[in-house]
Amino acid sequence: MGRFQVRQAGLCEVGMKLSRRELWAVAAAAALPVSAAGTLVDTHIHLFDPKIVPYARNAPYRPPAQPVEAYTKFAPSVGITHAVIVHPEPYQDDHRYLEYCFAHEPSRGFFKGTCLFDPTSRRTPARMEALMKKNPGRIVALRIHEVRKKGAPALFVPKEGPVPPIKDRDLRAPAMRKTWHAAELLGLAIQMHFQPYFAPQIGELASQFPGLPVILDHLGRVGEGTAAEFEGVLKLAKYPRVFMKFSGVEYSSKSPYPHMDVEPTIERIYGAFGPDRIIWGGLGYNKEQFDKQNALFDLMFSMASASDKAKIRGLNAMKLFKW
Repeated sequence: MGRFQVRQAGLCEVGMKLSRRELWAVAAAAALPVSAAGTLVDTHIHLFDPKIVPYARNAPYRPPAQPVEAYTKFAPSVGITHAVIVHPEPYQDDHRYLEYCFAHEPSRGFFKGTCLFDPTSRRTPARMEALMKKNPGRIVALRIHEVRKKGAPALFVPKEGPVPPIKDRDLRAPAMRKTWHAAELLGLAIQMHFQPYFAPQIGELASQFPGLPVILDHLGRVGEGTAAEFEGVLKLAKYPRVFMKFSGVEYSSKSPYPHMDVEPTIERIYGAFGPDRIIWGGLGYNKEQFDKQNALFDLMFSMASASDKAKIRGLNAMKLFKW
C-alpha cells in the first residue's frame, strides 16, 4: 500500500488512532517485501533482566525487565534473522547481561552487540579489546551518548565522589580521539546517540578516521533540533563510512503514529545517504509492535524500490556488522 493510498484511507490524519483491523491490513502489505528479501535484521534492541544482572548504581534509568528469553521466542516467529543488542545504559560498563544474551540466543550467531565504555578514559581501548577477545566476532560498535542540552557542560569523572553516568563526555577531548582511533584499529564502529547540534563535532572526528564506520542513531533525533542543525546532520552523509539508522521516528515527530510529519525528513535523509547507508532498528518485542513498525517502514520508504528496501531491512546490516 503506497503512502497516497494510506492517506485516502484516512490513516494519516493527525491525532487519529489506527484501528486493529486497519493496522493489520497495512502491516500485511508492508510485510510482503520482508519474505521476498529473506534477510531481516533489527539493529537496535535493548534487553534487560535485573534479576540476573543488577543495574548499575549510577544507571540513568531503571526499566522493567525485557528478558532475552521472551525475545528469542518472538524474533524468529516474525522472520527476524539477526539482531544487534545495543548495550543499555542501566548496565553502564557491566556487559555480563550482554554475554548472557549471547549464550541464550535462538540460533548460533543470531546476536551481535555494542559496548558502553567511557570514551574519554585511558583504559577504554584496552577494555574494548579485552571484551572483543572474550566474545570473538560479537562486539560491533562502541556507543557514545551526547544528549545534554545546548550550553550544558560536558560530564567529567571526578577524582573523588560519585561517578556520573557514561554520557555527555567531551567530544573534543584528546582521549576521545584516542578511543576512536582504537575502535578503528579493532574493527569496531562508533554508534552515536546525539542531539543534532553535535553533528559538526561528529564530522570533525569522522574526517580524522575515514575508515571508521559511524552510525547515527534514531535519525539523528533531528526533530529535536533546528532546521540548520538538521542540515548539519545531512552534511555527515559526505563521509562515506557514516550510516543513518531508521529508528526512533517518534523523536522527530509532533504527530501520533504513523508520524507522517516525518515523511519529508525521511525523503531528505534517503536522498542524502542513499539506500546503501541506511539501516533499520527498533522493530519491537511482540507481534503487535512488529506489525506497527513494519507498516511504518513501508509508509516512509514507499519511494524506494524493492531491492533498496531489502538493503535497508537487513542486507546493509549484514555487511556492516560482518554476519
